[in-house]
Amino acid sequence: MALEITDANFEEVVLKSDKPVLVDFWAEWCGPCRMVGPVVEEIAKEYDGKAVVGKVNVDNNPQISTQFGIRNIPALLYFKDGQVVDKQVGAVPKSILAEKLNKQLA
Repeated sequence: MALEITDANFEEVVLKSDKPVLVDFWAEWCGPCRMVGPVVEEIAKEYDGKAVVGKVNVDNNPQISTQFGIRNIPALLYFKDGQVVDKQVGAVPKSILAEKLNKQLA
């Protein structure tokens, strides 16, 4: 299952991770976010142990959302060694999200 990432645990879970991290910025009221959510959960299961997959509710965690300039959701950011290395905005097929994560594992 995707981890719940908050303003409070972001640094520990994402920036200090020794694995690549996929972070899904979403909100309850966002229709496309509800389409991407189950895909992110599938990726979390498939990449368990290889990558960290988490979700940030933008309404509850404005600090992180502002820090990374999140204006449109869903926004998926890929982190490696504490840095943003890739980004996907909007609902896209699972294959695209997995392909971007695989690049970070290579």
